[in-house]
Amino acid sequence: MEGVSSSCNIHLHAPEIVFFDLETNVPRKPGQQFWVLEFGAIVVSAQKLNEIESYTTLIRPKDLSVVPVKSSRVGGITRAAVKIAPSFEDVAERIFSILNGKVWAGHNIQRFDCVRIKEAFDSINRAAPVPVGIIDSLGVLTEKFGRRAGNMKMATLASYFGLGEQKHRSLDDVRMNLEVVKNCATVLFLESSLPNTLHNNDKTKWYGSSSIMTRSKTNGKSPCREETSRKSPPTSFSYPRTVPYARGSLGKVAERVKGLLCKAQGQPPLQQLLKHSHSLLRLKERYACRRW
Repeated sequence: MEGVSSSCNIHLHAPEIVFFDLETNVPRKPGQQFWVLEFGAIVVSAQKLNEIESYTTLIRPKDLSVVPVKSSRVGGITRAAVKIAPSFEDVAERIFSILNGKVWAGHNIQRFDCVRIKEAFDSINRAAPVPVGIIDSLGVLTEKFGRRAGNMKMATLASYFGLGEQKHRSLDDVRMNLEVVKNCATVLFLESSLPNTLHNNDKTKWYGSSSIMTRSKTNGKSPCREETSRKSPPTSFSYPRTVPYARGSLGKVAERVKGLLCKAQGQPPLQQLLKHSHSLLRLKERYACRRW
């Protein structure tokens, strides 16, 4: 359409992102190769991350002996299941159409899944699909999110955010992968909005408070729960109250606070709070040790 601007064309033709995952055998002896046993993918829009399409299939390897008769996992892949599944050559066209020309995304795909896809297409003498870009969530989250969630495995990250257990089935895992990325992105966005308040570093005193539990301390449990020593309040409330300011000091404190607030006039409320909160806290600490 002639009426569509170039910026709109860029928006409409942004490459789609395909999150994909492979399940394979685990080679048990030297020289034994990897066989793709399951492929699963979801295609999402780059703008809204809404799911456009999905595809999953079990794949029958040429050597059925590499697949266990019984899986060690509930709902895992068994020899009987893949015995009646299509071969990779049978589904190669569909997998190619899902992957080719899109941004590939997944957990540890650069070192594993991308290599296995190339090997599988080579084995049938067919050109492999080519991505326009790769987003490996293992590398990205390790760099941007850090190891606050542990060893950065998908199962650990899912547990950290309360997303349930990893099923180690392709389609379930890619959907979990997308939810993990969304959760990490949300946390990083919030931290970037208030870096001096939400970052877990030495400068942030309240993160290290003994009465506050962060996710890193609770290993994924609710951050609102306090430590055991704070769960049970004292049975008696007859303890003496202390007043944080000494006699004659209240007037000085009031004047200092008044001066700080006068300086902040005309600024947005949030900016006022962030700019002058440290000064107010220093005033409180200066007089907190005094008693009546």
